[in-house]
Order: sequence, then C-alpha cells, then structure tokens
Amino acid sequence: MHMRATVAAVSGALALSALVVPAAQAADAPSGKQAFSSASADAGTGTTASTLDVTFSDVKVNSGKNIVVGTTNVVSVPVTYTVTHAADLDTGSDHFATGPLIYHGSSLDAADNLFISDDPATCTAASSTVLNCKGVISIRPADGDLYNSDAGTWGAGALAVTSDDEEKMQGGLGTTKVQRYSKLTVNAGPEPVTKGKTITSTGKLSRANWEDNAYHGYTGQPVKLQFRKAGTSTYTTVKTVTSDQYGNVKATATAAYDGYWRFSFAGTTTTPAVNATGDYVDVK
Repeated sequence: MHMRATVAAVSGALALSALVVPAAQAADAPSGKQAFSSASADAGTGTTASTLDVTFSDVKVNSGKNIVVGTTNVVSVPVTYTVTHAADLDTGSDHFATGPLIYHGSSLDAADNLFISDDPATCTAASSTVLNCKGVISIRPADGDLYNSDAGTWGAGALAVTSDDEEKMQGGLGTTKVQRYSKLTVNAGPEPVTKGKTITSTGKLSRANWEDNAYHGYTGQPVKLQFRKAGTSTYTTVKTVTSDQYGNVKATATAAYDGYWRFSFAGTTTTPAVNATGDYVDVK
C-alpha cells in the first residue's frame, strides 16, 4: 500500500475502535492498528476478513454518482449500507462501531490506496438483526491523499469492530469511480461579426493533477464545438477537434445567427464530462 493508504486505514480504524472501548478498558485494549492490520492481512481474496459474525450488503457510494476530486477542496462522500448481525450482538455505541471504506485495486489485499470513514457510521435498527447505516468518507487532495494513477474504478466495502476485539473488514461490495476534476473554457470571436464571416473559438481543456495540486492541459482528447441559437435552449454540435499537447482547442465556423458558442467534452473513465460556459456572439 502507499504510505497514505496505510495512514488512512490506521486512522479510520483507530477512530472507530476508540469509540467502542470503555474508558476503564482503554489502557489495556489492543490498538485499532493491530486489529485492522490483522484484518487486512487475513483478507486473502480481499473480500472478507473476520472474527465478527456480521455481513455487509447494499453498499451505495455517493448516491451512485462518480466521485470528482479537485486539487484543494475536501470531498465528503456519503455511503449507505446494511449490516446484518446475530440477534444477541450488542450494537450499542459503547460496544460496536462500523464504517464504510473504498479502495483502489482488484481487492482489499491488493489495494494500493484505501479510505475509511473518519467517524463511525450512524446506524438505525431495521429489526433485531439488521442495521441501516450512513457514513461519510473524506478525501483530502491537498494532503496528498491521491496519486494521478488512482483515477478510475475503486472497490467499496465496510468494516466493524467491537470492544471485545472482534472485527470484520470486507471488500468486493460494489464499485465507484474516483475522477480528476475537469475544466473547459471558450472564447469566441470576433464580436460582433458580419454574417457569413468566420468565427474562431479557442479554449483549453484541463484537469486536476493530484500530485502537484495544479491543473494541467488534458491532451489528445476529442472536444466538440457546439452552437446554441439565441432564443433557443439546445446546443448542436458543429464539429469535433482534438486538444493539443497543452490541452488547447481551436475551431472555426461560419457566422449565421446570433447565439452562444461552447466547447463540450464527453469525459473518460478518469475524468468527468464538462461543458464550457457559452460565449455569446452578435452577428450583424
């Protein structure tokens, strides 16, 4: 694992375990690091590591939407899931804690980055054996939480720990995408322009670089030039161009009507779709 992944896992485990160890036992209790290091090491296929008889299901990350991360702002990712447990398990907050996790890699034991919720999830009993839980995973790009190579598909899972030193950590419960925030600009001109003359639109497609916390051009990507006639609400694609080695784009078209010109990028697995704000050009 990256060092940042190890730190994230340990801090998440400690946060969970600290809240389920009664004060009188705290001095003698094993640390969350010990508990969750062993859980991860025993994962085998990366699907389940357990001394605790619970199962996790119905994991939904970020309401099913991709997670888009820029260069500075903390991204708070909501996660909902279900915990099924034995009827005699004490799930009180002084004995039991659970939280969601996401990881980059084919399985938990093969993960090269991992995020666990900072705080235990909030759970509501649906029955004597079922908890419906809501947690939040925080991603802090300014703290070096991500490498550019982390962009793409991540696995989802959850973990639980008790004050009796029982734990379970499980992956393979779904997937989500973590993407590099994208930006796209446009400047159309001249303005005003004579009908029948050429309008030139220039702009730049860029995306977050998680390793230097800056935005750099996204090169070699298809970008559409689109036009929306004044008084209408729909953009029509005029042509497609490719971003150059700096992420710059340039396209020309014939002036026919007053309206808005923009560039549009459809997105990739690692980078979300983005539209430039339309630039109005008056045609004389």
